[in-house]
Amino acid sequence: MRRKALPTLLSLLITALARSPNLSAQSIATSAPLNNIRYEVTFTRTNGESRLVSSTMTFTVGGTAPVVLSLPAWTPGAYEIDNFARNVSNFTAEETGASLSWDKLDPDTWRVRPRGPGEVAIRFDYLADSLDNANTWARPDFLLFNGTNLFLYPDGRGFDFPATVTVNTEAGWKIVTGMTATGPRTFSASNYHDLVDMPFFVGQFDLDSTQIGDRWVRFATYPSGSVSDGARIAVWEALKRVIPPEGRVFGEIPWTNYSVMQIADPSYGGGSGLEHQNSHVDIYGPALLGSPVIMSIYAHEMFHSWNVKRLRPADLYPYRYDQRQPTRLLWISEGITDYYADLAEVRGAVIDAPGFYSATGDKISQVAALPPTSLEDASLSTWIHPRDGTEYIYYPKGSLAGFLLDVIIRDASNNRRSLDDVMRELYNSDYKNNRGFTSDEWWAAVSRAANGKSFTDFYARYIDGRDPYPYDAVLPLAGLRLVRDTINQPRVGISTVLDSSGVHVRQVVPGSSADAAGVKPGDLLLAVGGIGAGDPTWSEQFRAKYARAPQGSPLPVLVRREGRELTLTASLNFVPRVESRLAEDPRASAKARRVREGILRGTTAQ
Repeated sequence: MRRKALPTLLSLLITALARSPNLSAQSIATSAPLNNIRYEVTFTRTNGESRLVSSTMTFTVGGTAPVVLSLPAWTPGAYEIDNFARNVSNFTAEETGASLSWDKLDPDTWRVRPRGPGEVAIRFDYLADSLDNANTWARPDFLLFNGTNLFLYPDGRGFDFPATVTVNTEAGWKIVTGMTATGPRTFSASNYHDLVDMPFFVGQFDLDSTQIGDRWVRFATYPSGSVSDGARIAVWEALKRVIPPEGRVFGEIPWTNYSVMQIADPSYGGGSGLEHQNSHVDIYGPALLGSPVIMSIYAHEMFHSWNVKRLRPADLYPYRYDQRQPTRLLWISEGITDYYADLAEVRGAVIDAPGFYSATGDKISQVAALPPTSLEDASLSTWIHPRDGTEYIYYPKGSLAGFLLDVIIRDASNNRRSLDDVMRELYNSDYKNNRGFTSDEWWAAVSRAANGKSFTDFYARYIDGRDPYPYDAVLPLAGLRLVRDTINQPRVGISTVLDSSGVHVRQVVPGSSADAAGVKPGDLLLAVGGIGAGDPTWSEQFRAKYARAPQGSPLPVLVRREGRELTLTASLNFVPRVESRLAEDPRASAKARRVREGILRGTTAQ
């Protein structure tokens, strides 16, 4: 009965909408045309205390047609729906000082009714309490904001409109952004995509810059003093080493200046980065500062200025901001980028060959410990954050796929071609022609680089399929071998997820120590064995502390559940774990050694 009734109900609803002068299809889908679009962001010490940032959009209209404005639901590079509109309050609309009527068409969209030709100002406050690369976060003396959070766009009018941004803030406070300065605290963008792809730091923070080649790079860090003079020198030395080899992959550096924008805060565990076309924003817990991991993140995010922000899958070209934009090729955007971050470090002598082998071996072990997962499936599933531990597997597994493809290409071409050639070809044929690449284009470029070799089986088994990677067959082509060591490690038996409020238990392994102790999914994990769960080196400390303890030893687990702290007592349990490491094969052929050196040095035979 319901199936028969549904078309009738839909017909009635469509008829009602068509007859309503205020809900016409045109007014819902397309805004009236806007001209002279300007944005203002106001952040003072008072704003910082209240953690409310004020945003104003001003434009001119030519009549009374409704203006339909939307706020993005996500930030490109952070593949999740954030629903930024939920942080909006005190929304108002005015024309020449008089209030205008408005309503909402959907959770992210406002409809404003002008009185006639004139200038309209839209104002709202945004709650800046989310310490997240893709969001907006304020302290009394500092603000990070992303344009996706604060800048409305006219629905149905495209994104090729120019705009300016003016930042109103305290005298003496600094401003850093990738946008072009056009006046005192005023910046411009030629289109909306650029406008929301250039985040801002506003306030009191450390800032310095240097020239690398013929490009300028800035390093902004909050809070002031969080990166000491000696540590800053080390960062600059590393950046000078990784940028040139990344540029050589594509044959150019596409930005005239680049900003590394970094926040350190004790409420944040671990570290993360988010890429933009000429900047990236990193957030770290203080314990991670000075760690070699940071340079790997820098190299990863900077490589994104080529791969993702310019060269990207057709599914992501152009960006849209009102819904998910999934692609099966995210493993290329993220995983291949992770491979090139390792290559940039070894080619720039930030790490040596054993360091590269160690990083690659860690990825092999990491993937082996997770459920068998297709790279294409993982690329799609990241939008829903699977809770089986695989939500980010496309990083290490995609990196390893890139490594294997690089070896195969070099072997098939007698080291005359490489994965570098694939990236460069697509960059020139697709990005330079204002389009994204397809799966067929990717594999065709890979095949051309490999002297016409077919990758149909490789794709079916290892990209679309879940077969274990053929390390024993491919690694010898690069004069390498995989050494597997089985060790017994102390294990608790939980998987966790980190957000701004702490480390949350996501899954408890049945029959594990944690399961027997009564740890439950949803618990906030505070400490295990006296080691703080938010410490980025927790796993290393835990293994070192309990490696020689007897099986069954008491293991205190401190959690917060429903607002109460509980100390649960687990029993120490050891689980066999296979660790993989790469080693050079002393019996490798001359050709294999050339392939290996080509990968490490970024060279091919002439």
